[in-house]
Amino acid sequence: MSVLIYAESAEGKFKKVALELASYAKKVAESLGTTVTALTVNMTDTSELGKYGVDKVLKISNDKLNTFNAKAYADAIKQAVEKESAKLVILSSTTDSLYTAPSVAVALNAGFASNVVALPISTSPFVVKRNAFSNKGFNQTEITTDVKVIALAKNSYGLKEAQGAATAEDFSPSLNDADFSLKVENVEKMSGKVTIADADIVVSGGRGLKGPENWKMLEDLAEVLGAALACSKPVSDLGWRSHEEHVGQTGKPVSANLYIAVGISGAIQHIAGINASKVKVVINTDAEAPFFKVADYGIVGDAFQVVPQLVEKLKEFKTNN
Repeated sequence: MSVLIYAESAEGKFKKVALELASYAKKVAESLGTTVTALTVNMTDTSELGKYGVDKVLKISNDKLNTFNAKAYADAIKQAVEKESAKLVILSSTTDSLYTAPSVAVALNAGFASNVVALPISTSPFVVKRNAFSNKGFNQTEITTDVKVIALAKNSYGLKEAQGAATAEDFSPSLNDADFSLKVENVEKMSGKVTIADADIVVSGGRGLKGPENWKMLEDLAEVLGAALACSKPVSDLGWRSHEEHVGQTGKPVSANLYIAVGISGAIQHIAGINASKVKVVINTDAEAPFFKVADYGIVGDAFQVVPQLVEKLKEFKTNN
């Protein structure tokens, strides 16, 4: 049962999730006595994947794929799986991959399990542990098809270097022109910032901050922590922050190692979308805010006093350590 992963990248660099996928796939491949092949799109230097356990890289170079297209990417992955005779396909749980994975599974007549949070419980039969019920529980899913597709939840396995080297091979899948009939005129991307998808730490603000002019203190907190900035749905709806920063069940899901919520009361939809985060910290003036019921740590206090003091203490800590 050879293993194939799709290693996501952006602006010429592998995303953190790609390296986590490689680490995970390496461990699974070892238990199966097989190797790991990675598929990359428009990446010149793929050597980093070898450091995390990839044995072989299939490199696609095609300008048509510079803009994400779920159908075209799924078709390319399918052809790579068939070329390598792979029996296990692993993708991440990013927005792009979750659009792609079901199409890959259908094309391969494969069973699909999303939100996988651990190494397989068993490989024969093939059973995985998954998040369920908006990350409030887990289930065990058995995949019985010949080819199996899984999507690994972000920050569920971590990065583990393998100190290996990967061979590289050019790969040119045939692409269907009809898949590119929908034209994308413009794609807005954040630059110079930690993205929510790759962040270990996320700092998020809500209506308790009273206005967009008060976001500077959250930007300072995010900077000192090396964190991504996020916001609740009401904040993005009000136009205080970009919809790119909206997290929760109706926005971007968050599986950070540390999630800090400032001035967010904790609506069910918001909590459901960030509940997979390992440690949750809440800062709110309302001691009865629902968020405190799911928080690991809570501060009842005025964010305009608490956050600046927290930033100063973190700066002192970094200076002295």
